[in-house]
Amino acid sequence: MKDNNMIQLDVNILGQSYKLACKEGEDKALLDAVTYLNDKMCSIRDLAKIKGTDRIAVMAALSLTTELLAIKSPEGPLSGLTMAEVKQKIQGMHEKLDQALTPQENLF
Repeated sequence: MKDNNMIQLDVNILGQSYKLACKEGEDKALLDAVTYLNDKMCSIRDLAKIKGTDRIAVMAALSLTTELLAIKSPEGPLSGLTMAEVKQKIQGMHEKLDQALTPQENLF
C-alpha cells in the first residue's frame, strides 16, 4: 500500500503567499523548486524592469523551459554535462551578465 500522506507548505513567490501540497518527504524538493522559481522571477523583475506578475511568470516559464530543453537535447550545448556542470555554466552566464549590465546601471 502506498504512503499518500500529504503535507501543506506555506511559501512565498514574488511577494505572494501560496499554500502548496506535496507528499511527505517531497517537501525539500518542492521548497528548492520554489526558491529557484522565486529567484528567477525576482531576477527577471529586477533586471528587465518588468512590472506585471503575469509577464514575469511567462518570462520565467520561457527561461526555465529553455534550460530544460537544452539539458534534454542530445545535440544541445549542455548535452553530456552533469547538473553540477550545468549549474556552473549558468553561474558563469550570470556573472558575465552582471559584468555587462553593471556599467549600464550606473547610467540611471
